[in-house]
Amino acid sequence: MKPTDRKSEIINISAALFKEKGYSAVTMRDIAQALDIKAASLYNHIKSKQQILELIIIEIAEEYTHTIRSIEASSATSVSKIEEVIQLHIDITVRNPEALASLNNDWMHLPETQLQYFLRMREEYEAIFRSIIKKGIQDGELRNHNAEVMIFTILSTIRTLYLWYGKKKDFSANVLEKNLKQILLRGII
Repeated sequence: MKPTDRKSEIINISAALFKEKGYSAVTMRDIAQALDIKAASLYNHIKSKQQILELIIIEIAEEYTHTIRSIEASSATSVSKIEEVIQLHIDITVRNPEALASLNNDWMHLPETQLQYFLRMREEYEAIFRSIIKKGIQDGELRNHNAEVMIFTILSTIRTLYLWYGKKKDFSANVLEKNLKQILLRGII
């Protein structure tokens, strides 16, 4: 179910506040104040701060999981699949770096059912990425380095793009797209 425009605004403002202050430090009153509405009015659109967090995290986690399943199922080469995974992270980072901060920093605040759902998606995502890397090594597309080190290196980089993307005024999505895949897949020497 797609959120209403007002609900989307609440989610976006909340994600920015969570990134800036941390989930635990933000109150519903802070969110209402940022939206320039009364706290009581906020509850007409959303049940709780935890529901906002669920909406932020689960939507992105589902997008990652759905997309990597599609990437894996394609007939593309392993290198092309890795490039698509990197592009997925670039696209989401550019579109919504604030939500990624919640995904990476605040997932442990999800209620138990949603937490387990999120953890299953994360495990599936990593398992699919691992299988793409291992197939690339097996097929001779990738060097025969330790697969776990390769996975850690790539995922650590692409999962944390939100931390520095947008901090430099002359840095754009085009710079990421032109350079990141090349550097991660082919190195710097």
